[in-house]
Amino acid sequence: MPVRLIVVDDHAIVRRGIVQVLSEHPDAQIVAEASDYGQLRAELKKHGEPDVLVMDVGLPGKNGIEILKSLREEYPRLKVLMVSMYPEDQYAVRAFKAGAFGYLNKGSAPDKLLEALSMVIAGKKYVTPEIAQALIENLNAPEEAVAPHEKLSDREFQTLKLMASGRRLSDIAEELALSPKTVSVYRARILEKMGMSNNAELTHYAIKHGLVE
Repeated sequence: MPVRLIVVDDHAIVRRGIVQVLSEHPDAQIVAEASDYGQLRAELKKHGEPDVLVMDVGLPGKNGIEILKSLREEYPRLKVLMVSMYPEDQYAVRAFKAGAFGYLNKGSAPDKLLEALSMVIAGKKYVTPEIAQALIENLNAPEEAVAPHEKLSDREFQTLKLMASGRRLSDIAEELALSPKTVSVYRARILEKMGMSNNAELTHYAIKHGLVE
Protein backbone atom coordinates (compact mmCIF):
# COMPACT_ATOMS: atom_id res chain seq x y z
CA MET A 1 0.00 0.00 0.00
CA PRO A 2 1.53 3.35 -1.03
CA VAL A 3 2.46 6.01 1.53
CA ARG A 4 0.41 9.16 0.88
CA LEU A 5 2.37 12.43 0.97
CA ILE A 6 1.52 16.13 0.83
CA VAL A 7 4.33 18.60 0.08
CA VAL A 8 4.12 22.19 1.35
CA ASP A 9 6.55 24.86 0.11
CA ASP A 10 5.81 28.40 -1.04
CA HIS A 11 8.46 28.40 -3.80
CA ALA A 12 7.01 26.54 -6.79
CA ILE A 13 10.37 25.59 -8.31
CA VAL A 14 11.73 24.30 -4.99
CA ARG A 15 8.48 22.42 -4.32
CA ARG A 16 8.68 20.79 -7.75
CA GLY A 17 12.24 19.67 -7.00
CA ILE A 18 11.21 18.16 -3.66
CA VAL A 19 8.29 16.36 -5.32
CA GLN A 20 10.56 14.93 -8.03
CA VAL A 21 13.02 13.58 -5.46
CA LEU A 22 10.30 12.11 -3.23
CA SER A 23 8.65 10.49 -6.26
CA GLU A 24 11.75 8.31 -6.61
CA HIS A 25 10.86 6.58 -3.34
CA PRO A 26 9.23 3.22 -4.19
CA ASP A 27 6.52 3.57 -1.51
CA ALA A 28 5.69 7.26 -1.95
CA GLN A 29 2.57 8.65 -3.60
CA ILE A 30 2.33 12.47 -3.79
CA VAL A 31 -1.38 13.19 -3.39
CA ALA A 32 -1.21 16.99 -3.21
CA GLU A 33 0.97 20.11 -3.07
CA ALA A 34 0.40 23.39 -1.25
CA SER A 35 2.14 26.75 -0.94
CA ASP A 36 0.75 27.93 2.42
CA TYR A 37 -1.52 27.03 5.34
CA GLY A 38 -4.70 27.98 3.51
CA GLN A 39 -3.94 25.73 0.55
CA LEU A 40 -2.85 22.93 2.88
CA ARG A 41 -6.19 23.08 4.74
CA ALA A 42 -8.01 22.87 1.40
CA GLU A 43 -5.95 19.84 0.32
CA LEU A 44 -6.50 18.11 3.68
CA LYS A 45 -10.23 18.65 3.28
CA LYS A 46 -10.11 17.21 -0.25
CA HIS A 47 -7.74 14.27 0.30
CA GLY A 48 -7.99 13.57 4.02
CA GLU A 49 -5.06 13.01 6.37
CA PRO A 50 -1.87 11.91 4.55
CA ASP A 51 0.65 9.47 6.02
CA VAL A 52 3.48 12.00 5.81
CA LEU A 53 3.58 15.77 5.43
CA VAL A 54 6.81 17.24 4.02
CA MET A 55 6.75 20.93 4.91
CA ASP A 56 8.98 24.00 4.67
CA VAL A 57 9.61 26.04 7.82
CA GLY A 58 9.61 29.49 6.19
CA LEU A 59 6.05 29.75 4.90
CA PRO A 60 4.17 33.06 4.49
CA GLY A 61 1.61 33.87 7.14
CA LYS A 62 1.51 30.92 9.53
CA ASN A 63 5.01 29.41 9.48
CA GLY A 64 5.77 25.71 9.30
CA ILE A 65 6.34 25.19 13.01
CA GLU A 66 3.11 26.97 13.93
CA ILE A 67 1.26 24.84 11.37
CA LEU A 68 2.91 21.72 12.80
CA LYS A 69 1.67 22.57 16.31
CA SER A 70 -1.88 23.11 15.00
CA LEU A 71 -1.91 19.89 12.99
CA ARG A 72 -0.54 17.79 15.85
CA GLU A 73 -3.63 18.67 17.90
CA GLU A 74 -5.96 17.74 15.06
CA TYR A 75 -4.01 14.82 13.59
CA PRO A 76 -1.89 13.36 16.45
CA ARG A 77 -0.66 10.43 14.32
CA LEU A 78 0.48 12.60 11.38
CA LYS A 79 4.20 12.29 10.65
CA VAL A 80 5.80 15.59 9.61
CA LEU A 81 9.21 15.99 7.99
CA MET A 82 10.39 19.61 8.08
CA VAL A 83 12.70 20.97 5.37
CA SER A 84 14.32 24.38 5.56
CA MET A 85 16.96 26.68 4.14
CA TYR A 86 17.81 27.62 7.74
CA PRO A 87 20.70 25.86 9.52
CA GLU A 88 19.79 23.03 11.88
CA ASP A 89 20.82 24.93 15.00
CA GLN A 90 18.24 27.67 14.36
CA TYR A 91 14.98 25.79 13.90
CA ALA A 92 15.56 22.03 14.37
CA VAL A 93 15.15 22.02 18.16
CA ARG A 94 11.95 24.08 17.84
CA ALA A 95 10.66 21.70 15.17
CA PHE A 96 11.27 18.57 17.25
CA LYS A 97 9.73 20.18 20.34
CA ALA A 98 6.65 20.89 18.22
CA GLY A 99 6.42 17.21 17.25
CA ALA A 100 8.33 16.88 13.96
CA PHE A 101 9.60 13.45 12.94
CA GLY A 102 12.57 14.89 11.07
CA TYR A 103 14.34 18.07 9.99
CA LEU A 104 16.47 18.42 6.88
CA ASN A 105 18.37 21.37 5.44
CA LYS A 106 17.41 22.09 1.82
CA GLY A 107 21.09 22.15 0.95
CA SER A 108 21.32 18.42 1.65
CA ALA A 109 21.85 15.87 -1.12
CA PRO A 110 18.65 14.36 -2.64
CA ASP A 111 19.47 10.90 -1.26
CA LYS A 112 19.34 12.39 2.26
CA LEU A 113 15.72 13.44 1.64
CA LEU A 114 14.87 9.90 0.57
CA GLU A 115 16.71 8.52 3.59
CA ALA A 116 14.78 10.89 5.87
CA LEU A 117 11.47 9.87 4.28
CA SER A 118 12.24 6.16 4.78
CA MET A 119 12.99 6.78 8.46
CA VAL A 120 9.80 8.79 8.96
CA ILE A 121 7.68 6.18 7.13
CA ALA A 122 9.12 3.56 9.51
CA GLY A 123 7.94 5.68 12.44
CA LYS A 124 11.46 6.69 13.46
CA LYS A 125 12.85 10.19 14.02
CA TYR A 126 15.34 11.41 11.42
CA VAL A 127 18.12 13.23 13.23
CA THR A 128 21.38 14.40 11.63
CA PRO A 129 24.55 14.55 13.77
CA GLU A 130 24.24 18.37 13.84
CA ILE A 131 20.68 18.17 15.14
CA ALA A 132 21.60 15.50 17.69
CA GLN A 133 24.28 17.82 19.06
CA ALA A 134 21.87 20.77 19.18
CA LEU A 135 19.24 18.67 20.98
CA ILE A 136 21.75 17.45 23.57
CA GLU A 137 23.03 20.96 24.21
CA ASN A 138 19.48 22.24 24.58
CA LEU A 139 18.59 19.40 26.94
CA ASN A 140 21.62 19.94 29.16
CA ALA A 141 21.59 23.75 29.22
CA PRO A 142 20.64 25.22 32.61
CA GLU A 143 17.82 27.78 32.49
CA GLU A 144 20.16 30.73 33.06
CA ALA A 145 22.43 29.56 30.22
CA VAL A 146 19.65 29.62 27.58
CA ALA A 147 20.43 32.23 24.89
CA PRO A 148 18.03 35.22 24.86
CA HIS A 149 16.66 34.37 21.40
CA GLU A 150 15.70 30.87 22.61
CA LYS A 151 13.16 32.50 24.95
CA LEU A 152 11.23 33.89 21.98
CA SER A 153 8.13 32.25 20.55
CA ASP A 154 8.42 30.83 17.03
CA ARG A 155 6.70 33.87 15.52
CA GLU A 156 8.82 36.28 17.58
CA PHE A 157 11.96 34.46 16.46
CA GLN A 158 10.87 34.72 12.82
CA THR A 159 10.19 38.44 13.31
CA LEU A 160 13.60 38.95 14.93
CA LYS A 161 15.35 37.40 11.94
CA LEU A 162 13.46 39.62 9.51
CA MET A 163 14.10 42.77 11.58
CA ALA A 164 17.80 41.97 11.84
CA SER A 165 18.03 41.50 8.07
CA GLY A 166 16.95 45.14 7.66
CA ARG A 167 13.28 44.70 6.75
CA ARG A 168 10.87 47.50 7.62
CA LEU A 169 7.92 46.69 9.88
CA SER A 170 5.53 47.20 6.96
CA ASP A 171 7.49 44.69 4.85
CA ILE A 172 7.57 42.20 7.72
CA ALA A 173 3.82 42.60 8.20
CA GLU A 174 3.22 41.87 4.51
CA GLU A 175 5.53 38.84 4.48
CA LEU A 176 4.00 37.32 7.61
CA ALA A 177 0.43 38.26 6.62
CA LEU A 178 -0.01 40.30 9.81
CA SER A 179 -1.04 43.87 10.54
CA PRO A 180 1.76 46.42 11.15
CA LYS A 181 0.30 46.94 14.63
CA THR A 182 0.72 43.24 15.43
CA VAL A 183 4.32 43.30 14.20
CA SER A 184 4.96 46.32 16.44
CA VAL A 185 3.65 44.30 19.39
CA TYR A 186 6.03 41.44 18.49
CA ARG A 187 8.90 43.92 18.27
CA ALA A 188 8.11 45.27 21.75
CA ARG A 189 7.96 41.74 23.18
CA ILE A 190 11.26 40.80 21.52
CA LEU A 191 13.02 43.85 22.95
CA GLU A 192 11.60 43.15 26.41
CA LYS A 193 12.44 39.43 26.45
CA MET A 194 15.96 40.04 25.17
CA GLY A 195 16.62 43.04 27.42
CA MET A 196 17.38 45.38 24.53
CA SER A 197 16.22 48.87 23.66
CA ASN A 198 16.42 49.26 19.88
CA ASN A 199 16.73 47.53 16.49
CA ALA A 200 20.46 48.23 16.26
CA GLU A 201 21.10 46.11 19.37
CA LEU A 202 18.91 43.33 17.98
CA THR A 203 20.74 43.41 14.65
CA HIS A 204 24.14 43.31 16.34
CA TYR A 205 23.02 40.35 18.47
CA ALA A 206 21.56 38.48 15.48
CA ILE A 207 24.74 38.90 13.41
CA LYS A 208 26.95 37.87 16.34
CA HIS A 209 24.89 34.69 16.86
CA GLY A 210 24.65 33.83 13.15
CA LEU A 211 20.89 34.34 12.94
CA VAL A 212 21.11 36.33 9.69
CA GLU A 213 23.10 35.61 6.55
